[in-house]
Amino acid sequence: MGSTLNSLIEKGVLVSPELIEKEVDEELVKEITEFFGDSLDYLDEEIINNFKKQKQENEKESPVTIIQTYNNPPKKRTYQDFVKVFNNRYDNIASILRTRRELEGTTTISRLKDMQNERVSIIGMIQDKNYTKNQAIILKLEDPTGITTVIIRKDDNNKELYETANDLVLDEIIGVTGRTAKDAVFADKIIFPEIPLNKELKKGREEEYLVCLGDTHFGSNVFMEKEFKKFIDWINGRVGSEEQKNIAKKVKYLVLTGDIVEGVGVYPSQEEDLEIKDITEQYEEAARWIKQIPSHIHIIITTGNHDAGRLSEPQEPPPIEFSKSLWEIPNVTMISNPGYVNIGKTKDFPGFDLLLYHGGSLIYYADNIPSIRSLGGQKRSDLIMKFLLQRRHLAPTHGSTLYLPDAEKDYLLIDLVPDFFITGHIHRSSVSEYRGVSMINASCWTETTDDQVKRGLEPLPARVTLINLKTRQPKIMNYLGKEAKEKEKEKAKQAKQLD
Repeated sequence: MGSTLNSLIEKGVLVSPELIEKEVDEELVKEITEFFGDSLDYLDEEIINNFKKQKQENEKESPVTIIQTYNNPPKKRTYQDFVKVFNNRYDNIASILRTRRELEGTTTISRLKDMQNERVSIIGMIQDKNYTKNQAIILKLEDPTGITTVIIRKDDNNKELYETANDLVLDEIIGVTGRTAKDAVFADKIIFPEIPLNKELKKGREEEYLVCLGDTHFGSNVFMEKEFKKFIDWINGRVGSEEQKNIAKKVKYLVLTGDIVEGVGVYPSQEEDLEIKDITEQYEEAARWIKQIPSHIHIIITTGNHDAGRLSEPQEPPPIEFSKSLWEIPNVTMISNPGYVNIGKTKDFPGFDLLLYHGGSLIYYADNIPSIRSLGGQKRSDLIMKFLLQRRHLAPTHGSTLYLPDAEKDYLLIDLVPDFFITGHIHRSSVSEYRGVSMINASCWTETTDDQVKRGLEPLPARVTLINLKTRQPKIMNYLGKEAKEKEKEKAKQAKQLD
């Protein structure tokens, strides 16, 4: 028995007797150990062969390339890790802001005390935000050298600036231009890291389709089996019009944005909502359905708050000890939440970069951004996603999602501008575009539960978003039955009357 297997056994990993009795590839076992970290509690020949097969597939020219996925081994976190992740975030976003013409020649906050009645530009993180009796907005802005006060007056000449400032949130990093006076800066412009205006709207060479699914919640007793079966029948070309069947033949990629399964113990009394009460069996049920998707379609799966594993973001891919049945499907690529992949890369085309995020922070910003809240809150995933792209961060405010600080990198930073930004979590279907980025919020496949009602979710279930990669044109297919569609229309009508 090799030294690597010995060290695994000493760590408490169960190793099958067959492996102990034969020669194994020590280097491959080391790679497996590093990849799975502490989530590896069992090792047998089947796991090694599957890992080897996946490795060989990854080394080929694949139409799916993982750009970024999180799988760092667990470790103890300290206060200093939070300090480092905020410093890392500041440095990265400040470097993006310094490329903006309005922020050329920025000064540090510590130098402002020597500058009176001068035009300045500064970059800082919002430490505090308040309103005066006259409704002027007072910001405390911090950079590595100090803290200053920024004032945005409320008057007719400042209307657009004031509305922008009204939507600012704590901990986001912005640029400000204005004039110094006493111990403050009176702002005349607020600059966000933003998506570049000149970002290319990439289009593929071939007519191929990307399908986006979200929140399947396999194992729930309100899983919409009949509707999902219709989707499976369509993607296999068994149902639909000639045009729809033709599109089904051209589907090359499918994304599932987390909450693959309903999970166990996610919220109080969840057992009442479970059809399948064992988490491993839920993943086996998920695999049973996903295997029915044609094998030529490349499936990319991320994880969500209902899935096995930790809740804090970045979330690792579903642990193999629970979801082995999914990992074994040859055309499935598993990544973390959030994660980046590239699809469709060829010798003469760079492919499309996809940012996949389950969406843990979406509800926070739906509820706490005045302009989004007034325009529909959780019903406006397009506005929430645009807000995050403008900030170049998936959760700019501390506390807007449960996160794990990593001293090496802020994995919630949008450092690479994607071609597609795809989310789920709020159980609604929407497609929009912002500065060359296609923003997709994927639908769900469950009826409404009491827990969803408590959280303010108003689902639009059983929708499938299709993107023609040659034209970037979207299409949404609705798999609700006639009766359910009528109920949905009636709900929408009642909501409109209340508004």
